[in-house]
Amino acid sequence: MIVRKYRKHGHLKPEINLTSMIDVMSILMSVFMVTAPMLTTGMSIDLPKGGKTAIEGAEKAVDISIDKNGNIYIGKEKVLLKNLKNKLLFMLKQNPKLSIVISGDTKAQYGKIIEVMGDLKSAGFKKVGLKTQPPLKK
Repeated sequence: MIVRKYRKHGHLKPEINLTSMIDVMSILMSVFMVTAPMLTTGMSIDLPKGGKTAIEGAEKAVDISIDKNGNIYIGKEKVLLKNLKNKLLFMLKQNPKLSIVISGDTKAQYGKIIEVMGDLKSAGFKKVGLKTQPPLKK
């Protein structure tokens, strides 16, 4: 804080130095602007149209995506089917209430989605859901 003396009246006028606070805020703003686009999770896939029911807690669930070529992703990280179970078991140890949402492309093989669901069931996951696109409103 800078204190200056008034020459006329002899009073002290307190002033707050905002320069350092503005520097910190500009750095924080630039960091958030750079990292915000990286926060989107999951792959870009064409979801099938489904009902109106939503999965409870889907916003906090782990998203497993299966694209039309049968590739499996956890978020944006591509994983092999043989490694999927171990990765998810590690996550389950960290959070026992972990829920899974499977996002399967409309052109993905049904067998691949069932294979992933079978692995999840054998690993002990109880909260597994399938993500769909909400139907168009008429």
